[in-house]
Amino acid sequence: MSIKPNTKPKILYSCYYSRSREGEHFIPEHVFSYQISGEMIASDRKNTFHSKAGDFRFSRRNHLAKFIKIPPEGGEFKTISLFLDQEILREISKEYNLKSDKKSDSEAMFSLAPHPLYKSFMESLISYLEVEQENNEALFNLKIKEAIHLLLKVNPELKDILFDFNEPGKIDLEAFMNKNFHFNVQMQRFAYLTGRSLATFKRDFQKVFQETPGKWLLNKRLQEAYYLINQGNPPSEVYIGVGFEDLSHFSFSFKKKFGIVPSSLNHK
Repeated sequence: MSIKPNTKPKILYSCYYSRSREGEHFIPEHVFSYQISGEMIASDRKNTFHSKAGDFRFSRRNHLAKFIKIPPEGGEFKTISLFLDQEILREISKEYNLKSDKKSDSEAMFSLAPHPLYKSFMESLISYLEVEQENNEALFNLKIKEAIHLLLKVNPELKDILFDFNEPGKIDLEAFMNKNFHFNVQMQRFAYLTGRSLATFKRDFQKVFQETPGKWLLNKRLQEAYYLINQGNPPSEVYIGVGFEDLSHFSFSFKKKFGIVPSSLNHK
């Protein structure tokens, strides 16, 4: 179950009975989360993050990550996540003259030490979220503001992350793509994260790789999949890890490129 405001999500209450492999995810806004039950494993290809019941975490905007959600034995996976959108943060920044003093290079996701104020705040949200309500946008906006002030009170060092409104600058395209080709996100996301318009991204990509982004990504992912399956990893786990959404599409593309189905490779 996911409860959403009438516009874009601001607060989500998620429940899962079975293991959920989310695949790729672009984090468009900072997210303040509370793990009620179950576990979550996240990876940004550089670090792996493990969140257990009772943990609080902070996810930074403009990052890519992979998620696996694991419910407890015989129970549900439950989380509350608050999306700290830029409009509200800019409003608070202007009202209280809060600005980022330095650029923070911390990882995509990190733990927040448990605190009674965090726990009481999150528990206060559950009654609103367990029963879907209409016209809750104004209430959720107030709760997002309350969460931001709470974060600043308990973890004042977050100011340099929360009020950094800079967008991604133009970076080395080749290095970025070789590091992040596993993430199955829209081409516009890759363009944005490398500091380019979509048209410039495609043009620069052709110059660097002598190939279109779509063809390069397909070949790169299939080559990685071949290597991983050849090392003994099952295709049913590999295909998501290298950026495919659908197993049948992955198997078709793999056979077209290599002349064999993925499952036969590690039996040779």
